[in-house]
Amino acid sequence: MKGCFLALTLGALAILPVPLVGQDDSMIAAGAAPSFHCDTAGTVDRVVAVVGDAPILASQVEEEIFQQRGQQGAIPNTLPEFRALCRQVVSDLIDAEVMVQVAARDTTIKVTDQEIAEGVEQQFRNVRQRFTSEVDFRNELSRSGFQTPEEFRRWLTDSQRKAALRNRLIEKLKNDGKLKPVQPTEKEMQVYFEQYRQQLPQRPATVSFRNIVVSPKPSVAARDRARAQADSIARALRWGSDFATAAKRFSQDPASKDQGGDLGWFRRGQMVTEFETVAFRLKPGLISDPVESPFGFHIIQVQRVQPAEIQARHVLIMPEIGQAEADSASALATRLAQVLHGGAAYDSLARLYHDPAEEREANDVPLTQLPDEYKEGIGSADSGTMVAPFAIRKEMGLRRKYVVLEVTARRTEGAIDYVDVKEQIRKRMSDDLGVRHYLDRLRRATYVDVRM
Repeated sequence: MKGCFLALTLGALAILPVPLVGQDDSMIAAGAAPSFHCDTAGTVDRVVAVVGDAPILASQVEEEIFQQRGQQGAIPNTLPEFRALCRQVVSDLIDAEVMVQVAARDTTIKVTDQEIAEGVEQQFRNVRQRFTSEVDFRNELSRSGFQTPEEFRRWLTDSQRKAALRNRLIEKLKNDGKLKPVQPTEKEMQVYFEQYRQQLPQRPATVSFRNIVVSPKPSVAARDRARAQADSIARALRWGSDFATAAKRFSQDPASKDQGGDLGWFRRGQMVTEFETVAFRLKPGLISDPVESPFGFHIIQVQRVQPAEIQARHVLIMPEIGQAEADSASALATRLAQVLHGGAAYDSLARLYHDPAEEREANDVPLTQLPDEYKEGIGSADSGTMVAPFAIRKEMGLRRKYVVLEVTARRTEGAIDYVDVKEQIRKRMSDDLGVRHYLDRLRRATYVDVRM
């Protein structure tokens, strides 16, 4: 619901490894594995470590190495390097198992079979699509240690369930204030950047800007009519009317109307403040009074709750906008552009007139990712240029909005440097270091026996 142009950062670090908790989609890569194994001593399988009462098998280590081969394209080809990789993989598996055991003992952490099945099916399809024939697919599965697609699917299911448990545990610890970020030093961040800089793509051509988005305001009479309609719908729902039917008939939210008002699962920060304030306090099954937001009036019903997120649905009733209100918004945007040209303070005007449902600024947005309306409106304007006001959300008719925008920076395509990703590195490293410290405490309190 909250207006957003796109991800407002380069996202360049998305391709870097995320140790400890994150796992990319599973994939199998072509190419032969080294002829040596993780010290299995010629046996079919053996225990290489024990965590609590759970064994870690040599076959699990080799499966993880095949996984890394798929993600990174190659693994060490010398015995000492390969053994070092095995030791690291065993340590990572121990970390993962320790966290899974903690999560499994926490009755507030839930992972449903349905969400795991959906994720596994998507991963399986992603892998299968990489091969032109079933024969090639099965041959690569065999080279990767899986005798059948069903065995591969079972492995994906187990991996995804464990990853989900770990991630839910970390989310819960963060929300409870028990897992705090640990700030890295400047030197650590620079070393991290140098370690992975060759994996970073070229920085695309980007633009940064700040804008005031002006939305047409309904008349008092139109607002009162909308509230009255929302009140009537809320009463009918409390008397037993079907929520999904009401949403399909009355809701003016095009994104959720056809789904019976379903908004899916969401966390704080994803919806406008007025909506979230009520939704996160509402008990499952109850129907809220009409909640006014910049979008209109919402009738909310929370369906399910789990730590840090809820599943909800709503009916949105929007006050009518007439031609007079639309013309007034366009005229206001023109006046704002004029006074900004004359030296008026941007922040003061933004506080008064900017639509809170829209972003106020965007930094280093790739030009290829700009919405068409912004591409056309900004054109070739350079840093410091105030562009002519332009309309967005044109498909909304009289509800369209008007943008008063200043370009604050423009950059050509080039190599990503440390400054570009410094804050992303800081966040990633501080989160990882916080998890690492937590894991170190867990491992000291857990029986761990490494037999490799």
